[in-house]
Amino acid sequence: MTTTGKDAASRIIDMDPAIMRARFPREPFTFRHALADHPLLQLEALAALVGELPRDRIEFNSGRLQPNQRPEDTPGVDLEPEEIVRRIETAGAWLVLKNVEAVPAYRALIEAALAEAAQSAGPAAPPFSEPMGFIFVSSANSVTPFHIDYEENFFVHLHGEKFMHVFDNRDRSIVDEEGLETFPGKHRNHAYRDAFEAKGQVFTFGPGDGLFLPYTWPHWVRTGGDWSISMAITWKSPADRRLNKLYFTNAVLRKLGLPQQPPGRRRMLDAAKVAAYDAARLPLEPLRRSEAMRRRLRALFFGRDANYFYRKAE
Repeated sequence: MTTTGKDAASRIIDMDPAIMRARFPREPFTFRHALADHPLLQLEALAALVGELPRDRIEFNSGRLQPNQRPEDTPGVDLEPEEIVRRIETAGAWLVLKNVEAVPAYRALIEAALAEAAQSAGPAAPPFSEPMGFIFVSSANSVTPFHIDYEENFFVHLHGEKFMHVFDNRDRSIVDEEGLETFPGKHRNHAYRDAFEAKGQVFTFGPGDGLFLPYTWPHWVRTGGDWSISMAITWKSPADRRLNKLYFTNAVLRKLGLPQQPPGRRRMLDAAKVAAYDAARLPLEPLRRSEAMRRRLRALFFGRDANYFYRKAE
C-alpha cells in the first residue's frame, strides 16, 4: 500500500490510488482496512443491532448450503436472530443484517469509508450514491450460494476466514443476458455449475482484508473452520442505477413475451424505458418507507416464506 505511518493508521480503508485508477470500477482488486476491531462490528454490538432494525432487514438460514442451492430447499434455523449472533460459533447458521445505514452510527461509519475510497479514486470517479451496509455473521463451513448483486461493493472481512469465488460479469457463459435481468419475485440465487470454477478467481480473506467487487460480478462465498463476520459497504453509481432500471424493465417485458436487446444496443429505446420506470416507481416510493407495506409487497411477490424472521414470527 502507498500510505504509511500516522496517515495509514488513521484510515478506515487503505487503497492504492494507482490500483484504483487502473481497475476501478471495472475489475476487482484487494485492499486493507482497519475495521476488524471496530466496536460497532463486534458480536455484542451486532446482537444489539438486531433489535434496532426492522424485521424485514434481517434474514437468516442454515449455513449448510451448496453454491447451486435451490431456494425452495434452503433449510432454516430454529433460533431468534439475536441468539444466532450470540451463539454463532455453534449455531450452524448464516445471517445478514441489511441496510444497517438506517442506524446513524453505522451510516457515519459507511460514509467515512466511502469518503476515503473516493479520495483514493480521485476526481474522475463517479459519485458514490445510495450508500448501504450489509453485515454477515456466519458459522464455520457456511456457504452463500452463487448470485449477483446490483450494487458496487467494498467488501471488508472482520473475523475468521472466508473465501469468495468471483467470476467476470462480461462472460455470458456464466450469467447470460436474461440472467442479469431482475424483477420482484426473482430469487437472487443463480444457476451454478462446477465447470465455472475454471473461469473464476478465489479471494482468501482474514481480518483486515478487503475486496472491491464490481457491479453484477457473479460470486459465491464460503467460510473456513471458524465463525466469521464480514461487511459489504455498497453504493450505486449513476450508471448502475440506470442499468438497474433497464434490467428491471427488460425483465418485465420479457415476461410479457417480448424479449429485449441488452442495454446499450438501442439508446433511444433505453431512454424511454428509464422514463417509464421512473414514472411507474414514483407512486410506490412512499409505500416502501413503511415496513408493513414492504412486508405485504414481499409476501405478494415472494410468498409468505420470503423472510425467515417473519416466517418464524407468524
